[in-house]
This record gives sequence, structure tokens and C-alpha cells, in this order.
Amino acid sequence: MTKNNIAPEPGQLDFERWARMAQDDPAGFEKMRLAAIEEVISRAPREHQRRLRGLQWRIDQERRLARTPLGACIRISRMMWESVSAPGGLLDSLRLLERPAGASAQAGAEPRAEVVPLRGSAD
Repeated sequence: MTKNNIAPEPGQLDFERWARMAQDDPAGFEKMRLAAIEEVISRAPREHQRRLRGLQWRIDQERRLARTPLGACIRISRMMWESVSAPGGLLDSLRLLERPAGASAQAGAEPRAEVVPLRGSAD
């Protein structure tokens, strides 16, 4: 078990426990949720922690703006899909990896440059 008793084994979540807590003790559930989030972020490499905290802030804002738990789920799901399919998202990043090294950003487009003759060069 982890230090906050979040999961019975590493990588597993005790769903029944979390569901019971959410139903019976919403304040306790929220405290447990925040502890679990902090535990995961603190285990990430230091150079990723600021970005993860920013992402969690955005998720919390989406939850706050939603009128219902289902609405929060839909908003967060939409946010995740946008990070995959929006310009500069995961799909674009994967497409960049498919191109051979040195390939142009525009498929089939050759880089163009004007050739400028050097003055005073010996012929």
C-alpha cells in the first residue's frame, strides 16, 4: 500500500473504497483525492511537477465550473480530446515523428532560397 492507503497495490485503485467514501463522506473523499493527486505529482520527475500542477489546476477549474459530476466528466473528457487532436496536440506530435529527419514541415514542399552571387570572387 502507498503511504496514503490510496491503492491496495502499486498501480491499482480500490474503486469500492473510493466510491463508498464519495457517498458516505464527501469531505473525506475530497481530502483523500487531494492527497492522492499530490502523491502522484510528487513522485513525478521534478522538471514535470510544475506542468502537472498546472494541468491539475485546469482540471479542478473544469470540475468547479460544471453543474454536475457528469458535466465535470464531460468537460474533462473534452479537454483531454482537445489535447490529442488540437493543432500542436498529441496527433501532430506523432505525425512529426513519422517524418524522416530533415523532412520539410509541409509534405512535399521543398525549401526555397534565393542564390545570391558573391561579388569580387575570382573566376
